[in-house]
Amino acid sequence: MTGLDELRGQGGMTWSEAEQGWAGAPEEIVRALSSEGFEECKREVTTSRRDSRPAGGVWQGVNTRTGGVASAIWVNRLRWQQALVFITIDGEALRGDTAPPGPDPHHEDGGEA
Repeated sequence: MTGLDELRGQGGMTWSEAEQGWAGAPEEIVRALSSEGFEECKREVTTSRRDSRPAGGVWQGVNTRTGGVASAIWVNRLRWQQALVFITIDGEALRGDTAPPGPDPHHEDGGEA
């Protein structure tokens, strides 16, 4: 995920362990997903505040070459400049605490039996 890695490297999205999501600008994250080949197929924005400011939204994209699906769901927080964004790619949550997988605790050698 080159586009997302670049955005993360530039500080455009940062992982929030406490909230289990990404702090960032939804448009930048969607742009990064689009640069990865995901074409927008759905976008919705919700407004529930009196000032009609968007409370959050959802974006989904499909990579027509690979059949992969990406989604971003965000919540705009009143006192924060950045939204809280939850990203999934092919049904797997994109987390910021991903470390290289360690040995499998069910097998001595860490591999398959």
